[in-house]
Amino acid sequence: MLKILLSVAGALLIVATLSLNMAGASSSDDRAIVAALDTAYQSAVEKNDAAAMDRILADDFVLVVGSGKTYRKSDLLEEARKGHTVYEIQRDAEQTVRVWGDTAVVTAKLREKGSEDGKPFDITLWFSDTYVRTPAGWRYVFGQASLPLPKTS
Repeated sequence: MLKILLSVAGALLIVATLSLNMAGASSSDDRAIVAALDTAYQSAVEKNDAAAMDRILADDFVLVVGSGKTYRKSDLLEEARKGHTVYEIQRDAEQTVRVWGDTAVVTAKLREKGSEDGKPFDITLWFSDTYVRTPAGWRYVFGQASLPLPKTS
């Protein structure tokens, strides 16, 4: 009986160790997937690619910008389709991705340069993007952006 209990205990220890190792690998894979997805999203915005944005954004997506204004998925897709904003640059730097189970948060510094309705802009801001794992894969559910950072000389 003692041999059976020791065997079961040993098997449970092996399963627990494998689960922890798999969770670590999965978390690393998830970070890479979400990082690539967020980079793809910034590229889609830069190109006003509403179809790609639609695939990445969750249906109940919300963005809160530094002024306090909020945007829904439909607002962003409509803006991309109209093309009032033309981007020369829409790229992030200093990207960090953290994963907690089925939730991931991307934090990065974003530079946006282009024109909106003919008026030029060139700003840098911080943002945090929240992604959630769904049956269809990772989806961008919430974004929050800072006010533009002061210009550096």
